[in-house]
Amino acid sequence: MEIFILLMLTAAGAYTLKSRDQNRRIALLGSHLGKHQIEKLMESLTEGYLRTLGEPDPDRRAQIWSLLSTAEMELCEQFNRFVAEFSGVDEADARVSKLPLSVPYADKLFSNATFDLRKALSIHAQGITNAAKNSLNQTDKAKAFTLSAELFLMQHTCHWFCRSKTVASARMLARHKTSYAQLLESVAPDTRRAYRALIGD
Repeated sequence: MEIFILLMLTAAGAYTLKSRDQNRRIALLGSHLGKHQIEKLMESLTEGYLRTLGEPDPDRRAQIWSLLSTAEMELCEQFNRFVAEFSGVDEADARVSKLPLSVPYADKLFSNATFDLRKALSIHAQGITNAAKNSLNQTDKAKAFTLSAELFLMQHTCHWFCRSKTVASARMLARHKTSYAQLLESVAPDTRRAYRALIGD
């Protein structure tokens, strides 16, 4: 009985610590993201891509692609401003645990098994900007696919920072029917190389 009570107290303590750590991370990221409309622009672009790809009229389709291009550049500008602001965050507060599951303060306890969110966001900013500018000279459809992958991988990284890699991957699969491995294969080669080098994949 005493062992059971001790286990319950330990579990409750670990849960409390984990919740505090996650809430701190969510608040930190949210305080910077809240100044921008990045999520709203992402949703508009995603919906716009689906609508455009289903548009049978070539002239109408070209018109929508042009409008989406404006939204893409606005998203790039806002995301780059966000990354510049977040670069001022203390390195100790920007560490992300590479452990698959959430362990309270793992970034402090296992500092060797972490990566810097600021560097990851810089990689995402470059990838998103390059995709929006169509540096790979892709068709409109291929460009939309690549930019979507860049945005979703960035979203995965943010969820990873706030929760854990496992939770981030599960959310991505549930919301976008896309696995983490698929995301990495779908972004631009430069993004994939830089991202894998940073996280040690």
